[in-house]
Amino acid sequence: MTSKLLTAAAVRDALGGVSDMTLWRWLNDPALNFPKPIYIARRRYWREADVSDWLDAQAEVAA
Repeated sequence: MTSKLLTAAAVRDALGGVSDMTLWRWLNDPALNFPKPIYIARRRYWREADVSDWLDAQAEVAA
């Protein structure tokens, strides 16, 4: 099973247009458990399923 890879820009857009600094903060905050990127040629990519699962978990916490 393959999963679509998202660029940092696509992840930021999917998360409501957050800045790259916000994305960096989320990555470095262990309490948030934000998915770690995959590095390919020094560029960051996230599995779409990981980001989607994280968003779902955040919605459950907020509810």
